[in-house]
Amino acid sequence: MAGVLKNVFGSSGGARSDDDFADFVEAPNPSPASIIPDTTSVPASNTQRAGTVPYTKWYRIWERASPKDFKQEAMIMPFILLILLFHVWGTRKNRRKARDWARAHAPTLQKEFAVVGFDGIPRPAAGEDESVAAELVNPDSLFKEKSAHEFTSYATGRQNVAFLDVALKMPKRYNPVIYLMEYVFSFFFESWEPPSEKYEALVYAFDGKEKDLVPVVAKDATPVKAPNSTYDGFIWAIVHKSHMRKFRNDRYDASITFSKDNPKLPNWATVMTESAEITDALLTPELIQAIEQAGNDFEYLIATDQPLDKPTKIDDTVPKKRIQLSVNLSTGYASTLPLFSQFLRFADKLVASAHFRGEVMRKVRTVREGEIKKIRRAEEEEKAEERKIAAEKVKKEERERLLRGMNAEEQRKFLDRESQKGHRRSMKKYTTKG
Repeated sequence: MAGVLKNVFGSSGGARSDDDFADFVEAPNPSPASIIPDTTSVPASNTQRAGTVPYTKWYRIWERASPKDFKQEAMIMPFILLILLFHVWGTRKNRRKARDWARAHAPTLQKEFAVVGFDGIPRPAAGEDESVAAELVNPDSLFKEKSAHEFTSYATGRQNVAFLDVALKMPKRYNPVIYLMEYVFSFFFESWEPPSEKYEALVYAFDGKEKDLVPVVAKDATPVKAPNSTYDGFIWAIVHKSHMRKFRNDRYDASITFSKDNPKLPNWATVMTESAEITDALLTPELIQAIEQAGNDFEYLIATDQPLDKPTKIDDTVPKKRIQLSVNLSTGYASTLPLFSQFLRFADKLVASAHFRGEVMRKVRTVREGEIKKIRRAEEEEKAEERKIAAEKVKKEERERLLRGMNAEEQRKFLDRESQKGHRRSMKKYTTKG
């Protein structure tokens, strides 16, 4: 007890002890460490290089890592390198194939069209500098690269032809996975086509619209009368039999024709048309010879005025006359060049010969009118359904407005009347069916 009182009131015998407050004493401020290295702990081989920087392995990768730490990277890198090499090889080969096609077909295109390629430079007239002609034949100016496996070409400036579009389609050589999968799928699935090199050329006919599209003006600024480039609208095609099923399934215009073999054509080709009289007028000996020479590289040649996809509106049924050619490039260009020339001149043949008797065109128009009636009927049914939905919406809004203006008892009576009307209506339907 005395010790406690002494701690409380102090002691005159000496100074008060602070041992009990040792935990609350502030820690001394830290002093900066010396940057002078302790050479006694550094290996003898590193004492000279240590200088004023502490020794550390952070920047010495060869001491903190070994080749076994990169096993995963070493396994992945060969595959990445292989894919990159495959990509470079595939893109270069596709470009080279497109350049070869342009080099082989440029003379024929320049012979038939005034402007070839995307530069907009007209072909040189007779007697002009040969260097200009050489510049026009440059393959790089004849096509554009749409993607690594698609290339396009263009030509215009010809009688009876508004313009020509060419689409070259190459295998996807730049992607080894897709390239191999397409081959595998084509082996197991008949509907899956194997990757191939081919081009599709599409000619759009003027059909008498030269004055609207390309007005011709003479040197004295007087308009020149455009030639008559109209011809009857119809569908006529020559198709390789191995492509006939896909051709009919993929194209609406081909689906409304009938197939018939022609003794003048090879046994592997057939005609798809709307009238046999059309075949007699358009199947020329030069065209037959070109198709025979093309052989299995030939896929189809079609002259049509109907859309590629099935029309869903009346506006889609407006005739648009065009000619399309699809050719495979598996055996080179020499065998298919005559067919390409016949294709470019086929518009002239249509303007000269595709004018048929009224009875023939009446049959052709009957099929088209039948399709138009189906579309019109579908549009009317769709409009009637829309009107019905709109009327029901108005009726529902009016019912909700009436219910909001009623009290609870009036709402109950209103709902009861509705229920009774619905019951009587259902009973009436049941009685009528019985």
